[in-house]
Amino acid sequence: MSRERSNARRRALQALYQWQLTGQSLSDIETQFLQEEDMAKTDLDYFKELLHQIPSHITDLEAHCLPHVSRPMEQVDPVERAALLIGLYELQYRLDVPYRVAINEAVELAKSFGAEQGHKFVNGLLDKVAKQLRAAEFKAKSK
Repeated sequence: MSRERSNARRRALQALYQWQLTGQSLSDIETQFLQEEDMAKTDLDYFKELLHQIPSHITDLEAHCLPHVSRPMEQVDPVERAALLIGLYELQYRLDVPYRVAINEAVELAKSFGAEQGHKFVNGLLDKVAKQLRAAEFKAKSK
C-alpha cells in the first residue's frame, strides 16, 4: 500500500462526494482538483481511474450492497457512500489490491471524513461483499 495510492483514494473520495452533492461533470471536478489541490504525492492515474470508473459502474457496484442494506444507497451518507464505492470498485475491478487493503483503506476514509460510527457500517458491508467477490482469497486465507 503506497502513500501515493492512499492519497489518490482520499482525493477520489472528496471528488466523488462533490459529484454526489453537486452533479458537476467529472471532467470539471478533475480539472478543479488538479488545479486547486496539492496532488504532488498522489497517484494521479489512480485518482483519475477511481473518479471516472466508479460513476460509470455505480449501478453494478451498488447492486452488491442491496442484499445487505435496508435502505436505498442514495440514502446512505454521501461520505460513507463514496468510501463504500471506492472499496467496492477495488474489490470488483482491481484484483491487484488485496481485499484486506481495499476494506481497510475504505474504513480509514470513513473514519477520517465520515460520521462518528460510519466506518463500522462501511467495514461490515464491505466485509460481506468481499466474501462473495473475493471468495478464493478468503478460502486461501483460512488455510
